[in-house]
Amino acid sequence: MEWISDPQIWIAFLTLTVLELVLGIDNVIFISILSGKLPAEQQARGRFIGLTLALGMRVLLLLSLSWIIGLTEPLFNVFGKNISGRDLVLLIGGLFLIGKSTHEIHGSLEGEEGQGSKRVYSSFTSVIIQITLLDIVFSLDSVITAVGMVNNLWIMISAVIVSIVAMMLFAGPIGAFVQRHPTIKMLALSFLLLIGVTLVGEGMGQHIPKGYIYFAMAFSVLVEILNMRLRKKTDPVQLHNAFSDEDEKAAIK
Repeated sequence: MEWISDPQIWIAFLTLTVLELVLGIDNVIFISILSGKLPAEQQARGRFIGLTLALGMRVLLLLSLSWIIGLTEPLFNVFGKNISGRDLVLLIGGLFLIGKSTHEIHGSLEGEEGQGSKRVYSSFTSVIIQITLLDIVFSLDSVITAVGMVNNLWIMISAVIVSIVAMMLFAGPIGAFVQRHPTIKMLALSFLLLIGVTLVGEGMGQHIPKGYIYFAMAFSVLVEILNMRLRKKTDPVQLHNAFSDEDEKAAIK
């Protein structure tokens, strides 16, 4: 029970939970758009099953990645450096996060507006299959982020469960808040870049204390909170959306 009195564990848990919430908004929006093609009486059930699948995918990936990271025996040698299963996962995961966050930032600021197709099959089974495939893609950056931020598996799983349950209950208000304050989304994507670089460094044998990462994130969030309180009320920058504005607004209601 020592973890109860450890402030670093609680900071890690809260930071990861908030980050998972912000990064999970796109997942909620896409699930809502897909389930919106179902008959009205099946839409709530489709959203619930979609988010439950998202939770299951994340927990399974966390368990598998945590097991692989425990493999420290060298697999091969590159330029005189032994590469283990753990190093390989951290390197690939870090590069994935850097690439994914850069792509998302570009898509939000300079991407094509409303290019996403809205046509999906109307049967319940086909929509659930599409949601499942979508969850696999969205789960990757969520899980790799958790692995990069926290060393304790149960903290990762707890943060993921809390964030998914919060999205089930408060998807609308959370999505509306992020839409009103797009800098929050940009900060979250910047944090992904930071975590990606950290993972690459860890994979190359350069340990970076997690406290530095938490401090950088907390300081950035504090500055943004002060900005939101002090700056004049102006219309925020409108980030580009893969779907039309009407689809996104309907999804986060």
